[in-house]
Amino acid sequence: MSTPILDILWIVPLLPLLGAATNGLFGKNWPNKIVNTVALSATGLSFLAALEAVREFFAGGQQLVHKEFFDWIVAGSFRAGFDLQMDQLTVIMVLVVTGVGFLIHIYSTGYMSHEGGYYRFFSYLNLFMFFMLILVLAANYVLLFVGWEGVGLASYLLIGFYFLKKSASDAGKKAFIVNRIGDFGFMLGMFLLFKTFGTLDFTQLFAKAAPWSHESWGVFGTFTVACLLLFTGACGKSAQLPLYVWLPDAMEGPTPVSALIHAATMVTAGVYVVARSHILFTHSDTALIVVGTVGCATAFFAATIGLVQTDIKKVLAYSTVSQLGYMFLGCGVGAFSAGIFHLMTHAFFKALLFLAAGSVIHAMGGEQNMLHMGGLSKKIKVTYWTMLIATLAIAGFPPLAGFFSKDAILGEAFQREGGWHSLYVVGLLTALLTSFYMFRLIFLTFHGAAL
Repeated sequence: MSTPILDILWIVPLLPLLGAATNGLFGKNWPNKIVNTVALSATGLSFLAALEAVREFFAGGQQLVHKEFFDWIVAGSFRAGFDLQMDQLTVIMVLVVTGVGFLIHIYSTGYMSHEGGYYRFFSYLNLFMFFMLILVLAANYVLLFVGWEGVGLASYLLIGFYFLKKSASDAGKKAFIVNRIGDFGFMLGMFLLFKTFGTLDFTQLFAKAAPWSHESWGVFGTFTVACLLLFTGACGKSAQLPLYVWLPDAMEGPTPVSALIHAATMVTAGVYVVARSHILFTHSDTALIVVGTVGCATAFFAATIGLVQTDIKKVLAYSTVSQLGYMFLGCGVGAFSAGIFHLMTHAFFKALLFLAAGSVIHAMGGEQNMLHMGGLSKKIKVTYWTMLIATLAIAGFPPLAGFFSKDAILGEAFQREGGWHSLYVVGLLTALLTSFYMFRLIFLTFHGAAL
């Protein structure tokens, strides 16, 4: 009998790592077809393995699966193992990362076919997939942090892919440095949790934390401080105020990179960590209010900047920052499932928007200024219709997915007692702004005439 995938869960992240190593070491002398085969096989097989693992998880009654493969760090009573787990949250994240990632790999084979360093690009892309899968499958904060830092490294390599172009190399460095600022807070939060509970394993830590007393507004106890430190890391990775400055510059990377890292996967890591640590956050009113307020402020602030951008990718970049703020608003009002639902819907429609934008840029010979476009709806009809559908989704038109995920977040904010109604009003206004700047993009790009 064959071994269940859940017993060898490490195969899901290992396949992209093998693809990255193979292309990175040998791809320089290979034609594009072989590089494609290696990269697509690695991510495609990883997606199939993830699907089978999810099937087994549901067949097993959706019970938490926790697998200890080997001891990684052992010091006194402290143990951090290469432990992977599968639960409902992991299911969503692993399918989004492998599924959307595989589709973007397919798109990249055409988009990057005339670029130099083709093998290097796919090696980096596979490496990013490996680290992102480690992040979402990890069963303890230490291993999660390895994936956390790894996606930071991979994003630096991918954003600065055109390293001879000064703006691209500067953008890569900016992303790396700003993320390190947030990661410093994340590490301090991990240290505090270990000092308090003696473990960083999710199952053990959350079990020990559950009976602890609740910390009301203004009480800066262990939970509040630890959660705010973890949230500092999330602000860096998920581009929230004031650490959002790296993400718009990250558009210097190739468009498939924008679609994969800055729409579907890496930037949602902060939201994932807050949702994963929900037991800690729900113990602190202060932490939840900070998460909700920062998310709401970021959503509105980034939407106002998106209103006046002329670069098609910059509009989508600020849109991403705004939608990430929406996800944190959901987590802040205690609707963690709604926040993750919006994470999933956003991964699909924003990846589609970026890929369609790449098609527009190719059609325009590299031009990204929307004021120099216009009337493209008759020239690139398939791109127009796919981008219009994605725009309707992000604007929240029923019956498309964005309507339901935004409605769930706003509904929870409206129902919460206390001062949450102001966040509901700002969130609703942000939804209107989102609709405005996205249709502005559609009209400038596909209708009218160029200036």
